[in-house]
Amino acid sequence: MSTHEYDEHGAHGEDPPYDEDLAYGYERTFPALPPSGTGRGFAGTWWGRAWLRALEDSALDGEQLRQGRRLARSGAVGAVSVRPGRLTAVVRDRDGTAHRTDLLLQEFGEADWGRVLDLAAAESGHIAALLEREVPPELAEDAAAAGVELLPGIGGLDPDCDCGEWDHCPHTAALAYQVARLLDQDPFVLLLLRGRGERAVLDALERRSAAAAAGPGAQEGGCAVTGAPAAQVFAARGAVAPLPPLPRLPAAPGHPPQSEGEEEPELDLDAVEFIAQATAVEAHRMLARALSPGAAPAPAALTLDQDAVRLAASEGAPVRVRARLAAASGRDRAALDLAVRAWGFGGAPALAVLEEDWAPDRAALGRARAALAAAWPDEEAPVLRRVRARWTPTAYPDRQLRLGREGLWWPYRKEAGRWLPAGPPARDPASALAVPGPGDAAQDS
Repeated sequence: MSTHEYDEHGAHGEDPPYDEDLAYGYERTFPALPPSGTGRGFAGTWWGRAWLRALEDSALDGEQLRQGRRLARSGAVGAVSVRPGRLTAVVRDRDGTAHRTDLLLQEFGEADWGRVLDLAAAESGHIAALLEREVPPELAEDAAAAGVELLPGIGGLDPDCDCGEWDHCPHTAALAYQVARLLDQDPFVLLLLRGRGERAVLDALERRSAAAAAGPGAQEGGCAVTGAPAAQVFAARGAVAPLPPLPRLPAAPGHPPQSEGEEEPELDLDAVEFIAQATAVEAHRMLARALSPGAAPAPAALTLDQDAVRLAASEGAPVRVRARLAAASGRDRAALDLAVRAWGFGGAPALAVLEEDWAPDRAALGRARAALAAAWPDEEAPVLRRVRARWTPTAYPDRQLRLGREGLWWPYRKEAGRWLPAGPPARDPASALAVPGPGDAAQDS
């Protein structure tokens, strides 16, 4: 094992002396990877491809690289040992002859590591990316600008194989190609080659981040103020005061104050008072949902068009306000009334079923047909004529089923030549089709 000399206070006076023997991950061994199919690339990440460029731009003999790729794809590379400055594996020729193969990569010195760690700790996104097993390209670019190349360049991978070749041979090439697959999965392999194991890197980043978060006021009497150990904080979690109870839901929405005095000529007080009351009602509804046990996630935000229909559907909407909402949403009075009717049966999804004429894709159409087939016994199944997402029984041309994008069936009835929403949705198309229309009760009596 190689040794290094370190400043007793570490880089920049913040890291303790780096002890290779105690650092986690000083040497790692990866089991042999299975053979890979032809035509598949060895690297999918940008850093894996950069690793291979260092090999392919350095090798003098392209045939050696082609043979190395074939050996790597065939699974000829054994377990790979990774330690600072060196990769080692046994690579077998096609006839079974084994070769001890090494690739050498220069380690970083303490000053280089200090620059890399400072750059990584300066951006929280860099640390998060490393923890997600990714190398941020910005980190590599910043390090290169600071004179430190994270990835090897041309000639950066030095081959050493017992086959006797002085340049890259098929065995060193096969090892490099196989290591590209390892780098794709874990870029800390590259950092270990440069001299630091994963635990050592993360510990150094944590120290830098904590020092930055503490700020300049963290120094008292020349000594850094240290925080409490995590185990101590976790053990004392019961001492933290519980959160206060949730507020009680008011019995009803509040009433905004009424306007007093003369009406401003450019201000529609009826509209203002209506909007204020509608907002109070909506806030009460949202609070009730939030305070209910197992509250469902909040629905998606409404579009301006949908919100106009919601407001028009509010209780007590003045006629003049409804007319303005109709004009603002591009509807006439009859179209707004129809939209309000749909909204009352199911909100935004019901409005979408009324106004969207969508075509189900093959998967959605398959699910719809399966639901229709299961809804009635064979002898009772109605004959349905489909147009896009709408099914009309031939025996009852005034009834219709409409399929929503969420998979629910919505009942419709035709009155005076217009299709009107007839009720809330159902998962069973037979139940939706059986919903009575406004005139059905009179006919039955």
